[in-house]
Amino acid sequence: MTTILQVAGLSRSTYYYEINKTDADDKNKALIASITEIFKRHKQNYGVRRVYHELVNRGVKVNHKMVQRIMKKLGLNAKKHPQKYHSYQGHVGAVADNHLKRDFKVIAPNKKWTTDVSQFSFSWGKCYFSPILDMYNDEIVSYDLALVANYNQIERMLERAKLNDKSIRDLIIHSDQGWQYQNPRYVETLKQHGIKQSMSRKGNCFDNAIMESFFGVMKNEIYYGHETEYKSFGEFQNVVNQYIDYYNNHRIKQKTAWLAPVKYRMMNYAITT
Repeated sequence: MTTILQVAGLSRSTYYYEINKTDADDKNKALIASITEIFKRHKQNYGVRRVYHELVNRGVKVNHKMVQRIMKKLGLNAKKHPQKYHSYQGHVGAVADNHLKRDFKVIAPNKKWTTDVSQFSFSWGKCYFSPILDMYNDEIVSYDLALVANYNQIERMLERAKLNDKSIRDLIIHSDQGWQYQNPRYVETLKQHGIKQSMSRKGNCFDNAIMESFFGVMKNEIYYGHETEYKSFGEFQNVVNQYIDYYNNHRIKQKTAWLAPVKYRMMNYAITT
């Protein structure tokens, strides 16, 4: 052994360190496989924290630093990027006061919703995504994807929110001052359902930060770097439908105690009612 080490130019301590390190990785084969599966299943969008908490949700006992070490070794790094579409078109409306005032605390579903429109650009044209998000658990309550950003899109979104079927006492729905939300038909629809309309002031985007954050996550996970993959509006629409189902029912986050939004609502809202 000594002669072999001398020929290889290795000290005895280095040799045994390398053997023990390899053995450690052998023992972690199942963990490495789980980490890799989670990373691939979530399309390379989960970083160390989410992978770690997904393992915990699966009942795996593991140290956070171990997950970090393995992911670094395997080169499993999550992606990041930013883009915005502004529906504000120069008119400062006096349609509604700001009832949110940066108070994002919500104790139950259907108390504070937020909405906005975001633009996606492709070689075949642009399309516009209009969702409603519940600030309680960041669940997407309703949405519409369209080739044209007009008020018909907003009407479809509101219809799909099934306002008549929900318990919406004391509901606030917040937006920026986009032309869609200054439309008299929008204002009247909210009034008919007893919903309090809220608007950010011009130049103050902080109250819509939750929706902006959602757009950033969505674009990072299905749009940036994939723009050329979607050959038609219909193809992208299918991807969006699948993504919203994934986001609501499978994607975990810290705000919802590392549970998916729907699961968090189902587990916790029953306790508060």
